[in-house]
Amino acid sequence: MHSNANLQDHAHIVVRDIGRQAEMREVEQLQKEVWGLPDLDVVPLTQLVAARASGGILIGAFDGGKLVGFTYGFVGLEDGRPTHHSHMLAVSPRYRNLNLGYKLKQAQRDVVLAQGIVDMTWTFDPLQSLNAYFNFHRLGVLSGRYFVDFYGSEAASFLHRNGTDRLWVTWPLASRRVEERLSGMPAEIVPDDATPLIELGENGNPLDRAMSIVSSAEVTYIEIPARIDLIESESPELAAEWRAATRAAFTQAFASGYLVCDFIRGEKAGKYILYRKPPGN
Repeated sequence: MHSNANLQDHAHIVVRDIGRQAEMREVEQLQKEVWGLPDLDVVPLTQLVAARASGGILIGAFDGGKLVGFTYGFVGLEDGRPTHHSHMLAVSPRYRNLNLGYKLKQAQRDVVLAQGIVDMTWTFDPLQSLNAYFNFHRLGVLSGRYFVDFYGSEAASFLHRNGTDRLWVTWPLASRRVEERLSGMPAEIVPDDATPLIELGENGNPLDRAMSIVSSAEVTYIEIPARIDLIESESPELAAEWRAATRAAFTQAFASGYLVCDFIRGEKAGKYILYRKPPGN
């Protein structure tokens, strides 16, 4: 069993392109391990082979000869411009907290830029605070699109107990904003008087603030619980409340011209920071 804590034990992990079919079979297995997918919902070797041959990217993290993480994406088209859509990023549970997701994303960015594409997109569950922090704060993505039950209301993975709503994020790969985030520069400072759309209540419930309160504000925020997974296990009804409240807040905010530009972590809650005009460029 590998330790999550000791980085020195994993200094030899290599991030590289996946080209061999045997390694693609490992990608199939890792999808099952990480997301609990049945065979029918696994992206198969045949799709991976075809995507790679047509400009898609499949990069793995290897501990010796064993695949312990991967990222997979393909060429897309958005508003007439070529993009790269990053469909999957997975790291084996035994290798979490080793920064492998970050390293895989950086490697993916390098290849996409070399292809002459400057925007990468992907989706994630907006109630997942760790992913939100990784995407917005560490990588510097932006979002102004919300999809209700993107993969249907009853997807196969055990992670989809509360619907499959998704934020669609865009990573402007060559922007100053992203360069600064990747170099570790601090993000923008959020005004102390910013008015919330959704707040965490004393009983762990979402407190819905009237959209009209912030309709003219330049900055607002949406809070989510730090551990939605615990809420989904202990109180599915409360988890459903959070889904409904945040769904309405994001949808209304985007319709009013806001963009999500950052995410701030807290012990009990995290905050999505929304601007009418994104800071930086």
